[in-house]
Amino acid sequence: MKFHSTTSQPAIDDHCDLRLTRPPTALARSIAPDRGMLNAYLDRICASAQYSNFGPIHEEFARSVCNTLTADHALLFTNATLALTTVMRAARIGGEVITTPFSFAASAHAISWADAKPVFVDIDERTLTLDPRAVEAAITERTQAILAVHVYGTICDVKALQAVAKKHGLFLIFDAAHAWDVRLDGVPVHRFGDATIYSLHASKLMHSGEGGVLVCNDTTIASLARRLQNFGIESDGSINVPGSNGKLSELHAALGLSVLPKVDAEKAKRRLLRETYVERLREFDWLQPIAPTERATESLQYFALQVLSEQTEPANNRRDRLCAALAEVNVQSRKYFYPLCSDFPHYQSTTTDSKRDLAVAQRAAQQALCLPFHSGVETHAIDQIVASARRLN
Repeated sequence: MKFHSTTSQPAIDDHCDLRLTRPPTALARSIAPDRGMLNAYLDRICASAQYSNFGPIHEEFARSVCNTLTADHALLFTNATLALTTVMRAARIGGEVITTPFSFAASAHAISWADAKPVFVDIDERTLTLDPRAVEAAITERTQAILAVHVYGTICDVKALQAVAKKHGLFLIFDAAHAWDVRLDGVPVHRFGDATIYSLHASKLMHSGEGGVLVCNDTTIASLARRLQNFGIESDGSINVPGSNGKLSELHAALGLSVLPKVDAEKAKRRLLRETYVERLREFDWLQPIAPTERATESLQYFALQVLSEQTEPANNRRDRLCAALAEVNVQSRKYFYPLCSDFPHYQSTTTDSKRDLAVAQRAAQQALCLPFHSGVETHAIDQIVASARRLN
């Protein structure tokens, strides 16, 4: 797979014609399953007539997930949000949970659905992940847990957060929705903290259409989470806790098994695309790609930029103008994450004492922009991104 311009390409500024003749370049594109594998799994499902309730395809997928992630055990859920809510329920988290405002809404929503209260603190200026110093400064007698997010697959300062959690006796959860099979110094990210969730949503690199994975390093809590995801049913059939229904179906497990073998090839193409983006956008000092974590494998989930504004314009003006310019040439982009979770009306009362306490997160929300990032991105789309940026210089 090569990304390069040729003389046969339309002129780089010929965006009006391109908009009329080419389909939109999507921000994301799901890996298509291996159809032969999927059909074989569907035949097995139909022959067994078991479509849910931890069937044989589910168990096979669980083993494959464990092997891929190098996990001792993993619980498959209908989605990552429910996995996150369930592990907080299993850990009996009901007080305050310190978390980042710079994340997808599900992170904060899961805390609320677990009947706890999200407390937002600022992020690190370099990694855009939860700042351990801000976390420790926000701890009160009501704090019970920390929920940190590996934003864009950039790994949090896991060791510093572990030290804070251990010092104050807090449950530490990592949201690794963007960090499928990412390792830090060769160690899987779920080895850090008490629990980690991964997303298998269709928008993710590895997916099962809908789905989530919970890896919990506390076997007692993991065992309770397993019961909670199945109505609270014990091994003897009795029910002693109020559970929910979070099981992954056989159909979704089959889809996941049929996608998994194609992930490495997609990663290779995205790695090349990332290198191409970095090289082609190097001429713009106001476009700063968010670099992967040092000593960590790349998640290759997103290609995110910080769009720096000129001193004479509002903080988000150049980012918004670039987003609009890309839309004009049918190239999708996303202001991700904007607005901050702390700006949602129902979380206004959970922000810290002053909006200045979230200064880094607020700036990130005004600057961040994700570009199309998948193997379907073609050369002409990259040309149009470069051309659009040049028009804003």
